[in-house]
Amino acid sequence: MINDFAKDNLHRRLRRDREALLWKLDGLSEYDARRPLTATGTSLLGLVKHVAGVEARYFGEVFDRPSPEPLPRWQDHDGGDLWAAEHETRDQIIGFYRRTWEHADATIEGLPLDAPGHVPWWAEPSPNTNLFAVMVHVLGETNRHAGHADILREGIDGRTGMRPEHEQQIDEEARAAYFSKVEQAARAAAPIKS
Repeated sequence: MINDFAKDNLHRRLRRDREALLWKLDGLSEYDARRPLTATGTSLLGLVKHVAGVEARYFGEVFDRPSPEPLPRWQDHDGGDLWAAEHETRDQIIGFYRRTWEHADATIEGLPLDAPGHVPWWAEPSPNTNLFAVMVHVLGETNRHAGHADILREGIDGRTGMRPEHEQQIDEEARAAYFSKVEQAARAAAPIKS
């Protein structure tokens, strides 16, 4: 009973966070979806592409259910999954992510939580694992990158939230006042030395 509850709960949260990540692309220009927004080159479309690859590997190779999508060998990782090349369209990357969901969902639905898996790129504590641990890991990865996407999107146009129904009109005056309050508290706690 608890296994069914845990599996359903984790799966429902994974589905929610997948949608939240994709929502961060809505309404953006092609440039804004692709452009590097951090010193390390992180982009919104790159985050989607990366998380798609994470799911494809963890719910595919780890359980001997290889992704139907071609993937480079994990040993050959070169960072190409972290950004969108000029020949890759937004629709292609989103389509890959959605097809990966279908494959991942079939793995999740078809296996018990204690189904054994093997993650060759995990050295510590052990490359041997199970579906429960992989679900928790992938949920954490997806949630982490959806949080990155939230901050990146806020920097582009101020949009925040997890889903369209959580979006609120941006009150620039209230936002500026709040920012000023936080800045003032930071300066008071750690005065700037001249």
